[in-house]
Amino acid sequence: MTWLVTGGAGFIGSALCHHLAEASDDKIVVIDKLTYAGNRASLGDLEKAGRVELVVEDITRADRMKELVWDAAPKAIFHLAAETHVDRSIDGPGAFIATNVSGTYSMLEGARAFHARLPGEDKRAFRFIHISTDEVFGSLGEEGAFCETTPYAPSSPYSASKAGSDHLARAWFHTFGLPVIVSNCSNNYGPRQFPEKLIPLMILKCLAGEKLPVYGRGVNVRDWLHAEDHARALLMMAQNGVPGETYCVGGGAERTNIDIVNTICEIMDDRRPEGAPHKRLIEFVTDRPGHDFRYAIDASKISSSLGWAPSRDFETGLTETIDWYLGNEGWWKPVQQSVYVGERLGKA
Repeated sequence: MTWLVTGGAGFIGSALCHHLAEASDDKIVVIDKLTYAGNRASLGDLEKAGRVELVVEDITRADRMKELVWDAAPKAIFHLAAETHVDRSIDGPGAFIATNVSGTYSMLEGARAFHARLPGEDKRAFRFIHISTDEVFGSLGEEGAFCETTPYAPSSPYSASKAGSDHLARAWFHTFGLPVIVSNCSNNYGPRQFPEKLIPLMILKCLAGEKLPVYGRGVNVRDWLHAEDHARALLMMAQNGVPGETYCVGGGAERTNIDIVNTICEIMDDRRPEGAPHKRLIEFVTDRPGHDFRYAIDASKISSSLGWAPSRDFETGLTETIDWYLGNEGWWKPVQQSVYVGERLGKA
């Protein structure tokens, strides 16, 4: 049996591949373009062990995607390949429309052609898991939480492109009968995350003794989900999720951005006391354009229907994440040297 993962060399995709490899002996085929955020090293041990076959390809090539899906003959497709960074979508929205909208169309069509040829039981068992974000719902006020019926109100080119891809995925279920399941998750954190995102960026800037840029006054709120807990949820959807349904996945760990940065500084004071106090490095900078105030997820549906719940409290997961970056310079140093050195993005 085979799992097909698009974007498997990315952050959440590689976490899913590691989880799939631990959960079964099934083959894992990864399709990844290896853009700036795709890192082959994230799959290194799995590739060496023969657990993952990596195909370097662009998901916008629709005919090629049909070939690859047919060759892999997967029991499920996990579609994670996407441009994901809000700041980069402000600087260059075109890539987000191409990958997130056109690329999703290509994968849906490849899956539809494959699904149509499957025999009875295989056809009933097949799933297309489309992984999205809570950012498609827009911004919350002081209270409330997003759920599966929250209306869409995207604020950035990134979230708008993901909203479009979600609508395509649902349309392929309703129109063509493709067994699609949509997942909307909160902010992920954990090992192997590209260092443009808040948590790894702050960790590495603490290590370097550089200023820690915090947007506005740091009061924006996010709900944090460990990538490994997210991966467990995705496998549960593939195994027991209902086609046509949406599942919101959140960590139940709301924190303001400044609280996150302060906590990282405190842990770094313990791990690297020679640089303490790291809070002296905090610098408030001009806010991101269109910065959503708050995200929060009501994960009661996936909890009650699939039995999923986060396995870590946030502080434990954050400490483990910091320790991973401190112990894996060989993963992040080449990224800094060749792709991203921590510069500010999205100033438009």
